Amino acid sequence: MQLYELLLIAVALSMDAFAVGMTNGMTEPKMRLSKMFLVAGAYALFQFLMPLLGYYCSYAFSSLVAKIAPWLSFALLAFIGGKMILDFFLDRRKRLRGEEPAPAGPLGAGKLLLQALATSIDALAVGVTLLAEETSVGLPMHVALCALVIGLVTLLLSLLAVFLGKKIGDRFSDKAGLFGGTILLAIGIKILIEGIL
Repeated sequence: MQLYELLLIAVALSMDAFAVGMTNGMTEPKMRLSKMFLVAGAYALFQFLMPLLGYYCSYAFSSLVAKIAPWLSFALLAFIGGKMILDFFLDRRKRLRGEEPAPAGPLGAGKLLLQALATSIDALAVGVTLLAEETSVGLPMHVALCALVIGLVTLLLSLLAVFLGKKIGDRFSDKAGLFGGTILLAIGIKILIEGIL
């Protein structure tokens, strides 16, 4: 494996976190810079840890990880996205009745951890791939440094995503929940289909 291949893997792995980060920025357009770093940092931390976990546990669990990862990612993202969509329609119904909907709460720690887990489960399988590459052709650097590259790429792209989401969210804040929930649901379906195929 060459360094450029590792960077391509890092970008590919961070795309789900990018989309979810953008959704968070859209649904919370007043998010402070410190929270933006927290969101991106959570995604980056999980993207760093999951390949290491997959690498070191691959002897015992590689087939299990490959089988359940898409289903688990789908379930988590479908739950979060489905709730966002449901909340959008419940708020819309309240508005039609003349009631004021409850303001959307900020992104909490529990939801953030679920998102970080859901968007990084596929990185477990990458850990298995890193072990296979190391034994066949070699890695460009130690596996921990490979995982760090993945985490850093995710951090940078997630920060960019939250920032872009905030800019978009200011303009479309009334539909951000529906749009964001649909994106999360679509990402979950994509992960599931890729895992099945």
